[in-house]
Amino acid sequence: MWVRTRATVAGGVALILVAVIAIWLVVRQVGDNLTLPLVARKCTVQADGRVALDADQMANAATIAAIGAKRGMPERAVVVALATAYQESGLRNLADGDRDSVGLFQQRPSQGWGTPAQIRDPRYAANRFYAALKKVRGWEKMRVTDAAQRVQRSAFPEAYQKWADDSEVLSRALLGDASGAVACTVGRTPAMYGAAAAAQLTRNLVLDWGLKGTDPTDPTGLAVTPGDQRDGWRYAHWLVSHAQDHGVKRVRFGDLEWTARNGSWGRVDGQQSPAGQVVAEVFNEG
Repeated sequence: MWVRTRATVAGGVALILVAVIAIWLVVRQVGDNLTLPLVARKCTVQADGRVALDADQMANAATIAAIGAKRGMPERAVVVALATAYQESGLRNLADGDRDSVGLFQQRPSQGWGTPAQIRDPRYAANRFYAALKKVRGWEKMRVTDAAQRVQRSAFPEAYQKWADDSEVLSRALLGDASGAVACTVGRTPAMYGAAAAAQLTRNLVLDWGLKGTDPTDPTGLAVTPGDQRDGWRYAHWLVSHAQDHGVKRVRFGDLEWTARNGSWGRVDGQQSPAGQVVAEVFNEG
């Protein structure tokens, strides 16, 4: 009986060891290719590649890209910023982190990045990141991870590079280099409705992009006249990216339209958005 028990235990230990080794081999093989968790991904971005994010991540990515464009930074800077936020926070506006780190880029108040409240403002955090990146001599010719590391000074300097490809896809879409590239599914209960949603949507579009002359009084939504096709898709993709948190029901640009109901872009036959405008409609209350 004792011999049989010992053999059974030995067999169980062997099976456990085999399982542990198998798991280790799998992690070693694919670990560098692991991406963000697949839970609650409501947005897809397709622009010479495909990225899936949830609504919060998508909204944060759109604001990071908009702030870069507003500052006149080249697309490469937006790629570096997005890859940094991917690695540091998973594109989430975190309330805490390592030591006193907070926010999208895990910037530290004790290192002079600002107060915790300031750093938790995505626009402030993105502006501080771009300002620091601009001071790095020759960053434009560096690898994404090297440019990010010169700003962040991380203990894991190679970690940013694994997000470079996804960040390039996001940048192409959010900076208007692709049409109908950002599609999000909005839940049945948007965060805002009616006039309040329209006013907040207009305010944040102005803050992110620096637009002037946008009417904040329309209770049904807003209309923006872009300078060109690329600008139009910048604004249209930003609006879809912020659909969940701003109660956006419909976005139209040219002969394409995104609706919350379908969560995708479709062609509107025989109809164009008025005067080349980007038009957004918000949910009415109830």
